[in-house]
Amino acid sequence: MLNEIYNNTKSNMQKVLDSLRRDFGTLRSGKVSTMILDNIRVDYYGTPTPLNQIGSVIAKDATTIIVTPWEKTLLKDIERAIAEANIGVNPNSDSDSVKLFFPPMTKEQRVAIAKEAKAMGEKSKIALRNIRQDSNNTIKKIEKEKSITEDESRVAHDEIQKYTDDFVKKVDEMVKNKEEDILKV
Repeated sequence: MLNEIYNNTKSNMQKVLDSLRRDFGTLRSGKVSTMILDNIRVDYYGTPTPLNQIGSVIAKDATTIIVTPWEKTLLKDIERAIAEANIGVNPNSDSDSVKLFFPPMTKEQRVAIAKEAKAMGEKSKIALRNIRQDSNNTIKKIEKEKSITEDESRVAHDEIQKYTDDFVKKVDEMVKNKEEDILKV
């Protein structure tokens, strides 16, 4: 019973790390990543659809992304969706693709993005603590039901705390690495 709680706790905490990794992908660092466009949806026959499902999204070089739709009629919709997303560039389109030219980042932009990364890390830590609280509440509940002893409960709480500390350390490390990557010119 406790092993199941441990496994669920570890699994949920790992999901928080995976989510943070995906969120970091949407932040701009030294070179552009196509992940910056992951949250952009284009109206595709009445359905909001991710950009990468209606065309190819390629990082041509460190400052350029090219979006080539599979249906040329979507060019204007893609252009509009990117402009509305406010990602810091204006889309330029030719007859068959939309090009995004990202200017080099200023020192202020780098600091602002680093702050954003730190905020994402803090949200992840809160999520980890919430998972810890849920696990501890479950342990208290099964202790009340007399399924485990008080000593087993105490050991289980310590184990959950150990997982939490490990994952918080991993989040701190990820944030530190991302900040270094962002601030590196």
